[in-house]
Amino acid sequence: MFFSEIKKLDKQYVANTYARNDLDASSGTGAVCVDGSGKKYIDFTSGIGVNSLGFTNPAWVDAVKSQLDNLAHISNLFYTTPQMQLAKLLCEKTGMCRVFFGNSGAEANEGAIKTARKYGSDKYGPQRNEIITLVNSFHGRTIATLAATGQDVFHKNFGPFPEGFVYANANDIADLQAKVSDKTCAIMIECVQGEGGIIPLEKSFTNAIAAICAEKDILLVIDEVQTGVGRTGKFLSCEHYGLRPDIVTLAKGLGGGLPIGAVLFGEKTKDTLGLSDHGSTFGGNPVVCAGAIEVIKAMDGKFLDSVAETGAYLAESLKKLDHVKGVTGKGLMLGVEPADGLVAGSIVKTGIKHGIFLLTAKSKVRFLPPLTISKDEIDSGLAILQEVLNKEMQALEAAQKETAQ
Repeated sequence: MFFSEIKKLDKQYVANTYARNDLDASSGTGAVCVDGSGKKYIDFTSGIGVNSLGFTNPAWVDAVKSQLDNLAHISNLFYTTPQMQLAKLLCEKTGMCRVFFGNSGAEANEGAIKTARKYGSDKYGPQRNEIITLVNSFHGRTIATLAATGQDVFHKNFGPFPEGFVYANANDIADLQAKVSDKTCAIMIECVQGEGGIIPLEKSFTNAIAAICAEKDILLVIDEVQTGVGRTGKFLSCEHYGLRPDIVTLAKGLGGGLPIGAVLFGEKTKDTLGLSDHGSTFGGNPVVCAGAIEVIKAMDGKFLDSVAETGAYLAESLKKLDHVKGVTGKGLMLGVEPADGLVAGSIVKTGIKHGIFLLTAKSKVRFLPPLTISKDEIDSGLAILQEVLNKEMQALEAAQKETAQ
């Protein structure tokens, strides 16, 4: 099918919710994507943090194909080996006790919200239902997870929202303490705010959260949808902070390219959800779980050390580029603040024309490459990025000069 036909079908039949780039992704290997014309691109996005092992990882592909040959789907009214194996691996990897499987990060966060409120209700009564999240957070696009998201930009046109969410300023211990009340059942955080601009929380702040939760029997919920599964150089980003969460949510990179969400329960919450309290038709699908098992198997200590090393290399290389003001983040989850006047969205679009995939996060250019990206691929991609930044700066200076005249 010609690209023009693909775009016509998209415009006619698909809901217009995405600002698609003018490119038809056709195939890929590792950190390189190929479009329908055969042009290659260095991918610094991994499908927004999903393709953790890159495109067409051989072990992952074999596992998925093998499971498809045996059983593509069965309901959760039956047992399947891949789901049980994955649950065991996740609990062993994280120190958590049990897992509920869904299909996305938003679904996982919905499960966490339900669990937190049931825990509060079971122990203290139905009035214990408020969840504190952080200003500038992002937890999903369902109605409840939008309500949990601490950004007004996501709240327009979709109200009324469910009650029971209170927003505290990130890294402001006094504000957090002021928001805690007898109604608080949980505090829900991202250790590195992703959509909010790749902003790591301060350790003193997360220590204060942990102390409050321990003192008042408030659940600590950590949204690891974007930060988890090795993205920051640890399997969970909360490991950098020494945190022991009561609930962890995962998605994105866990499936390696197929849709999955997971809610992990600690000792306090492992028995909170009982028969029929929650469910998912597709959750724990055997094909998806088979792929996720290969992702988890890859995440040994050596692999995670390599992610940390590659992330440090990428960060230092980015800092050396002209027209870069600063770099934030951890591991292979990085945000680049471009020089004053340069616009992240424009850099992304120009980058595609020159052969690199990038993302935005607020005013920053966001990097979420495959965890397997090589230093050679990074060097090739950043050479292109430097060219793009130079062109964007030249265009900005020309526009400023024209305005001055």
